[in-house]
Amino acid sequence: MPDDREAEKADKRRKALTAFLRQEALAQGFDLCRITRPDAIPEAAIRLGQFLDKGRHGTMGWMEETRERRGDPRVLWNETRSIAVFGLNYGPDEDPRGILERRDTAAISVYARNRDYHDIIKGRLKEIATRFAARSKEDVKVFVDTAPVMEKPLAGAAGLGWQGKHTNLVSRAFGSWLFLGSMFTTADLEPDEPEIDHCGSCRACLDVCPTSAFPAPYQLDARRCISYLTIEHKGPIDPELRPLIGNRIYGCDDCLAVCPWNKFASNASEMKLVARDDLREPSIAFLLGLDDATFRTFFSGSPIKRIGRDRFIRNVLIAAGNSGERSLIERCRELAADPLPVVRGMAVWALSRLMTAGEFTAFAAQRRDEADEEVRAEWKLAGVR
Repeated sequence: MPDDREAEKADKRRKALTAFLRQEALAQGFDLCRITRPDAIPEAAIRLGQFLDKGRHGTMGWMEETRERRGDPRVLWNETRSIAVFGLNYGPDEDPRGILERRDTAAISVYARNRDYHDIIKGRLKEIATRFAARSKEDVKVFVDTAPVMEKPLAGAAGLGWQGKHTNLVSRAFGSWLFLGSMFTTADLEPDEPEIDHCGSCRACLDVCPTSAFPAPYQLDARRCISYLTIEHKGPIDPELRPLIGNRIYGCDDCLAVCPWNKFASNASEMKLVARDDLREPSIAFLLGLDDATFRTFFSGSPIKRIGRDRFIRNVLIAAGNSGERSLIERCRELAADPLPVVRGMAVWALSRLMTAGEFTAFAAQRRDEADEEVRAEWKLAGVR
């Protein structure tokens, strides 16, 4: 009988702490909070290994370095008994693909049109964790895409949604538009049932990808993904892929935006982030004129600031080259003399597409003093060296 009473007491405590955590999540503006166990994603390590072994992580060497910890939450923190996964809806008010036809305007991924979500969610999670630790007397750790945590498989195991064919999380309530965060704890909480896959025969997300970054359903080759190329990749972008990037200068929403489950994403919370007006439809001409100081000021508090001015201008120059707007030639000419090789190289590429053959040949004759090997390769690619 004493064992039964202890089990009943433990069950009551487990339910009370789980209910308290969900209440705190709602109070902090999260739309979803579900619980899973640290051993709930055994297949994640296998899939991660296949992804890395095929080199599909590109230059993201940190993924290889953290392979073991990333593949198993217990390796990251072996005292973890429960993992709470939180979801915050960031669904846009309109289809973000509409801007792709306006080639003089830059397309910025929906998630980056306001403050850095890492900071926002981390702050909210710390509030929840502090109150939960005080109530439970248990240890907690919170993560928001800044530690080797595979949040999407954990979210699926916790029942927030499932990983769709585009490898992103899909929710029946919020479509493909969820920010994720997690709290690891030594507390024993009530786990939720995992969500099942509801993609069916749909392959809209695979077919819409401009660069064919999905070798197969549920597989991503980051080396062809526009989000990876414009955010994570530091050097020149593959010339074959540049025309396919269009005017996407930071990330790509195509595979997310086309998901049929997004029709439910309008059930937005009152605390959902709203895009800055000046980041909804920024002109390429304006962005090309940003020097380091103005870049830092304009993108203060934005995740875009993290990639730095030079990588950002590289992206904008690709959009300029794809725009067909001759009004951008002068700004591109100025950037062809930029101190950074990656900027000069992309300026050469953009000008080769915006200028007439005669104009470009004449311009090349003025730039024969180029010493950087990568920039010289761009001139050669353009057929003038």
